[in-house]
Amino acid sequence: MAERLNADERRRALLVRALAAGAYAAAAPLAAEVLGRQPAPLPAGRSIYLLDGEVTVNGQQATIDTPIRSGDRVVTKAGGRVVFVVGQDAFILRGGSELELAPAPREFMVETLRLVTGKLLSVFGKTRHQVRTPVATIGIRGTGLYVESEPDRSYVCTCYGETVIGAADDAAVSETVVSRHHDAARYVLAGGSERLRAAPFVNHTDEELTLIEALVGRTPPFVLPGDSYSTPRRGDY
Repeated sequence: MAERLNADERRRALLVRALAAGAYAAAAPLAAEVLGRQPAPLPAGRSIYLLDGEVTVNGQQATIDTPIRSGDRVVTKAGGRVVFVVGQDAFILRGGSELELAPAPREFMVETLRLVTGKLLSVFGKTRHQVRTPVATIGIRGTGLYVESEPDRSYVCTCYGETVIGAADDAAVSETVVSRHHDAARYVLAGGSERLRAAPFVNHTDEELTLIEALVGRTPPFVLPGDSYSTPRRGDY
């Protein structure tokens, strides 16, 4: 069983790379089996692009047709994953994660996200957003962001754009990060004399960023080898 699961995960990873690079023809048979569509903006009323494993929204088992709105709570069990869109923002929530979308003025709108635990890759439109974990706050405007939340620390990679990263319990611990391409990942620690520390680039890919940007009709500011997307490239960095 473990070998089969590993093989499936490798197959999905290869598919993400192929789709993100624009290799649709080669990926088409596998796409039909695993994802069912090329990455493009979803139809009106649809939130979920990919659903894998056990995923719940507000405690109910999610399906590909489940909407995800402000005020919702999304949980992925170990081995699960969901790729979804809310308004002009898109996300990959990995297995073993719990994410809360705070209420907002419109139901299909994101202002504040709370990553209680787990791993989240996000791309955001130009409006202001905030991501919170138990130990960190991240202020965002139009950027790509990867966050891992653990009880005693958070990992934050500003993939591109500008963020303000700080400690959740101490407003004096704060740093503004401007990044063009994963330039300044950080650990935010729950305690100690050095609460913000430099961190390596880990556990997310440019292909995944390209994929979720495509779901909201954009491309990231970097160029992948073989990139054939014709949508406008982001220039707001």
